[in-house]
Amino acid sequence: MLNMNEVRRIVVKVGSSTLTYDNGKPNIRRIERLVRTISDLQNRGFEMVLVSSGAVAVGTAKLGLAERPKELSVKQAAAAVGQCELMHIYDKMFLEYGINVAQILLTRENIVDDDQRANIHNTFTALTKIGVVPIINENDTVATDEITSIGDNDTLAAIVACCCKADLLVLLSDIDGLYTANPHTHPDAKLIPLVERITPEVLALADGAGSALGTGGMSTKLRAAQMVTAEGADMVIANGSHPELLYDIADGRPAGTRFAGRKEG
Repeated sequence: MLNMNEVRRIVVKVGSSTLTYDNGKPNIRRIERLVRTISDLQNRGFEMVLVSSGAVAVGTAKLGLAERPKELSVKQAAAAVGQCELMHIYDKMFLEYGINVAQILLTRENIVDDDQRANIHNTFTALTKIGVVPIINENDTVATDEITSIGDNDTLAAIVACCCKADLLVLLSDIDGLYTANPHTHPDAKLIPLVERITPEVLALADGAGSALGTGGMSTKLRAAQMVTAEGADMVIANGSHPELLYDIADGRPAGTRFAGRKEG
């Protein structure tokens, strides 16, 4: 596990269920708390990167659609509208704390191509060193098939964390962390505070998909943990209803479930 005094670059992924209400409209109060906390950690000296879901959910609400679109072209339209709305909110709120932001939209093609991946790493490095918070999402308007689609933002966040050589990835979701069983169906389930190795037994704890607004579930989070810890970074799953938990996480205090990065030698 990392010595938290050595942590410098933190990637925070926030899910649709954290950013929006059940009707898909932005949860302004929660977004504001998230932005304030990230800005404060940035001021403290951390290099912060934000992977943000929510484009389709916000776009669906803004377009007045009754439910998340099933038709691909309409889903892409909702994503385009919602991404614009989200970035407007982020830009306005971060600027209130003197923080500039930059939008980066990625597809799988950008990640698997060595030259493009190197350019992405260089862009992350340049932005964070001048105090800009990169805000990343998948480019839903062009990522339409297995060649270009990353699939879910837990995986995207892990890819980003590896690409920008982050020390820590934090997945803020609608759950407190990894449990010994599904807490919705097993009231006696216990939160697991630390996972030192991702064993087959740990992988077997994954249960079902995410909320109606999102695409990720515990299985995608565990796959993200495998990717990130293999690179030596820690990963934490915590409840996005309390963005202030980022303070505890950054300081190494218990919060959610921490997956320990694997160290060489």
